[in-house]
Amino acid sequence: MKLKTIFTTGFLTILPLAVTIYVFYFIFNFLDNLVGGLIESVFNFRIPGIGFASGLLLILLIGFIASNIIGNRLINFFDQIFRRVPITRGIYTSAKQIIDAFTLQGKNAFQKVVLLEYPRKGLYAIGFVTGQSRGEIQDRTAEETLNVFVPTTPNPTSGMLILAPKHEVTELKMTVEEGLKVIISGGLFSPGDDNEKETNTLPEAPG
Repeated sequence: MKLKTIFTTGFLTILPLAVTIYVFYFIFNFLDNLVGGLIESVFNFRIPGIGFASGLLLILLIGFIASNIIGNRLINFFDQIFRRVPITRGIYTSAKQIIDAFTLQGKNAFQKVVLLEYPRKGLYAIGFVTGQSRGEIQDRTAEETLNVFVPTTPNPTSGMLILAPKHEVTELKMTVEEGLKVIISGGLFSPGDDNEKETNTLPEAPG
């Protein structure tokens, strides 16, 4: 394996963790300077860890606001603003789609876990159905096709969109969460016996 390939794999694997740590560090550090500086200017002393405590309170407050109807409408209002501003639209929309796809908020983004022959006949890959092909894509295909997202291992936030004929897709019994665990673990995680029986019913590869 080439050094470049090893480096790229390692970089993509650690990237989600690094981004998460950086975001939390940025939030807590920003609040520490803002709140801590305000307290210091008023009371002439600084409270250690005020940024961390303020960050947790802010997250809880936003979660509380987003959990009720009025707050949810307010969140949606700002969501539409960020989607329409040219500077933030691309970054915000891409980040939100990735986060929604792999959190409880996006539990309907992946409808079911499937198995399909990819990247060639005789080899199988786990994929997630995101919907049925529509519009021009479906009009230009002779068969009914499904939009199947085939993620990479161990980083499921990247992958390939496969437009697969419906009859060539095998639906599995495992849940979306279990399917993600299989991908992230590189196959080390295996669902229950009932799901394993499902996968064993696949047609044998041509000899």
